[in-house]
Formats: sequence, structure tokens, C-alpha cells
Amino acid sequence: MVRNVHPSRARASRRTFLRQGLAVGAGTLGAGLLATGAPITAQAASGGLTRGDAAILRFLSAAEILETDLWQQYNELGGVQDEEVPGGSGSTAYIEALQVLDGDMPQYIHDNTEDEFTHFTFINAYLVAHGVDPVNLDRFRTLPGSTATGAQHIGRLTNLMELTVDTSWWTRYRSRTKNPDFGDTFPQAVPGLSEGKFPAIPRSDDDLSPPKHIQAIANTAGFHFAFIEQGGTSLYPSLAQRVTHREVLRILLSIGPTETAHFQTWQDKAGNAPALTDPTNGLVFPDLNAPPFGGEDFQTNLIMPEPTIFLSRKFPPVSIIRPTNTEGAAMGAARALTADGLFIGQSPEFFRVLHDLAEQADAARHGT
Repeated sequence: MVRNVHPSRARASRRTFLRQGLAVGAGTLGAGLLATGAPITAQAASGGLTRGDAAILRFLSAAEILETDLWQQYNELGGVQDEEVPGGSGSTAYIEALQVLDGDMPQYIHDNTEDEFTHFTFINAYLVAHGVDPVNLDRFRTLPGSTATGAQHIGRLTNLMELTVDTSWWTRYRSRTKNPDFGDTFPQAVPGLSEGKFPAIPRSDDDLSPPKHIQAIANTAGFHFAFIEQGGTSLYPSLAQRVTHREVLRILLSIGPTETAHFQTWQDKAGNAPALTDPTNGLVFPDLNAPPFGGEDFQTNLIMPEPTIFLSRKFPPVSIIRPTNTEGAAMGAARALTADGLFIGQSPEFFRVLHDLAEQADAARHGT
């Protein structure tokens, strides 16, 4: 496992900021809007933000908090645990299975986790600076996590042990003739993952064997990493089309590309997932270099979006992020995360609050 060298003074300062930001985002400022589900009031404009800008930032903060929670679970068992991303002690068998996809997986998981921490702490701090309550999800940290050696025994926001992973992103970004913004649909790369409920982390030490079982769990994680980050890749440019203030636009245009960098990394690693059948549940990971895939557009080492249609079929194909349609973008993201199985076991209040935040973000319009 790759370990960080001794941190510099600058990195120590970043850690101090991160801890302070986490204190702001994780509960010290009280319940705020998210715990009550109340509509955004004139307070949202008191610091110079429009109601729409505040609603968009709040939804993005909530999404980043949820991402942070799931990435923290991945890092505890499969990443690098250090002062930047504390918690957990790692699971040797799980790490070795992840490293089949890439030897640097622990470091990449660590860095992705740290990025998500900084995203929500920054957005919350920006909201506070403009007189708007930050987002707080702590009251919903009630889900059980893994009991495998290496994981923390704390309440979670997300469930990584019953996932139904949409792997259509694999074919969507390789299509030269279709775009989800036109209503097009795409086949699954790993059909089994979209049809059942599977763990992406070892649920207990019993999941560490047989070898093909723990490898299937690591493969599931690899495809789930990319699923999560392609969502953020689309969400930021979709919502950026609705903001009013230039500085808020700058925030979205600055954070969004880091999600794209994450997605590009994980797309590459998912392509290295070995073909196998999990002997415990029958989950099949196919050879992605064989029919119905394979060929130039489906070779597994592709990480750049293939050119496709955009805006109108009258224009030539162009390499783009897709989808970026702004209509219903926030609600679409909330529904995708729910369908993923991340919130199995959450309370009705959690779903109501998430729905309200998404609805308010989608109601935002430029100038309002």
C-alpha cells in the first residue's frame, strides 16, 4: 500500500482547515434547513445569494456529504488511513483484491475521499459566510456499517452492502450515436450488478473468502466508484445553468471538473476488473473485451469520452460530458442514488428531506 510521506506545513494547515470545516458541516451549527425540510426563505438572499443559488448549493452540499460518507467507508477498509483521512485500519484481503484493478487503488481511494470532504466543507462554509444555514445530515447517521476488521463501528448515512449498481455509464460514454439528453438508453456493462443487491465492501470477515468472492466485492466497488463520480460529473454542469451569481457559477465550474477527474480515473480501473463468477451468489463479471463488447470503441483502456451527438443532431459529433440537461437534474441525481441502494434502511424523513432539497434546487432559475 502506498503511504504518504511526512506532510509539509502547508498540508498540515489544510488538515486544520479540514477539521474545522468538518466541525461546521457535521453538527456543531445545529440542524438547519436540512433537518426540518423547511422551504428556503428570504434569509437565503440576506448575504447576497439568491434563493435559487442557495438551494443549488444546499443540494450540492447534501450530495457531497453523502458521497463523503460512502467514500469514508471505502477508505477505512481499502484506502490509506492517515491524518488527512482518519478512521479505520484497512482490510488486507480487500486491499489486495482492489489492487488487482490497480496497484495504486488505496491511494486513489484516499485522495477521492479527501476531495469529497473538502467539497462539502467548502460549500457549507460559503453558505455560512453568506448568512445561510449549512446542510447537516448527522441526525440520519443511523445505518449499520461493516463489521469487518478495519472498519469503524459508527452510524452511517449510506449502505454499501446491498448495492444495485447501474453500469450503463460504461456504454454511454463509448457511444458515438446516442446521448441520454435525447432520451437514449444504454445497455449494462455488468448486467448482474443492475439486477440484484451486492456488497461493495466486506460486510464481515466472512466475506474475505473464498478468493473469487472478495474479488467480486472489489470488482463491484470498482464499478460503483465510477457510477458515483460520473453522477457528479453531470450534476455540476447541469445545475450551473441555473445559478445567478458569477461567484456561485465559479464554484460549480471549479468543483465539477474534479468530479470528472475522479470519474476518468475510476473508469480506467473498472476496465481492469477480472472476469469471474462469484461462487456465493452467482454474480457474473463478463470479459469486457469480448462480444457484445470489444472493438475500438469498447476496449477497456479507454478513458476519454467518445464523440457523440449534442444539442441537435444537425451538428457534428463532439466529445462531451453526458447528460447535462438541466431539467430535473437534482431530482434525477437523488433518484439515481436511491435506486443504487445507498439508502436502504434510511427513515422516511430522510427521503422527504432529500426530495425537498432536490425539488428546491430544480426550481432555481437564473435571476431568482
